Amino acid sequence: MYLPDTFLQGRRLESLVENQTSYSLQRAEMHVFETHQQAQRVLLQFQQPVLASMLEGKKVMHLKDMQSFDFLPGESLILPASELMCIDFPEADMDSPTRCLAMTISEEKIKDTVLLLNENMPKADDQEWRFTDYNFHFTNDVAIHQIIQRLLFLFTENHPSKDLFADFMLRELVIRILQSETKKIYTEEAMSLSTTNRLAYIIQYIRENLDQQLNIQLLSNKVYMSESNFHRVFKNELGISPIDFINNERIKLASSMLHNPKNKIKDVYMACGFNSLSYFIRQFKKSKQFSPKEYQQKVVDQQPA
Repeated sequence: MYLPDTFLQGRRLESLVENQTSYSLQRAEMHVFETHQQAQRVLLQFQQPVLASMLEGKKVMHLKDMQSFDFLPGESLILPASELMCIDFPEADMDSPTRCLAMTISEEKIKDTVLLLNENMPKADDQEWRFTDYNFHFTNDVAIHQIIQRLLFLFTENHPSKDLFADFMLRELVIRILQSETKKIYTEEAMSLSTTNRLAYIIQYIRENLDQQLNIQLLSNKVYMSESNFHRVFKNELGISPIDFINNERIKLASSMLHNPKNKIKDVYMACGFNSLSYFIRQFKKSKQFSPKEYQQKVVDQQPA
């Protein structure tokens, strides 16, 4: 993710620690913070819910009810209103500054979007969509990355309709964050939730049967839903189709197996449930930017002798 030229040309560097450049729209504000020297225990707080996204460098975050963690480019963090952040900057300097985006979104906009979701994209098992009320740390997927990048340009450009453009983008951003949160909860807690939640149950079933033939008909029957309703509910809640989810889980399993140099590509793709070697290679390269053979060799080369 990169900052537009208009930002770099217009901002004033007045502080070496958390230098702040701010932009405002009707439903949101964007603040870019830059730190050019090492610092510890810097405090930061917003009165509205905030999305923080790392752009460059590294922070160490200390938050309530969470273990301290490294905050790196490609990652984001949702914090409730008035949540206090305590931040270390262990590597920042003039040549390699730390840059982070903090975007506050009005609670009215969030409530409107959640209401829209509950009316038009209801969850399974009579659950309701709710915006996160805790500190949620996640890795940006492609869609969230692109939305944040687009919002960076919208906030900094001089366009008479940018409030209208941003309104649509903010709605999509909130929905995709909610889907990412749901996906993370289901995938990390599938076993404990599987007795009371149909999607958690099916995620657990998929993980335990990756080597078997899995299709929409089989999975929808497992949770007593029609194929069309199962596909719709799954994608609404997790932001990904069942087939894409299955492929992602199979690629994760394949990646772990390829860490063992003794495992042959043919054995790996069959153990992961792929029926076609060419399809396996295509899906693996799409996910990892390397072919399975290249990935395995790369991993082997990085292992200590």
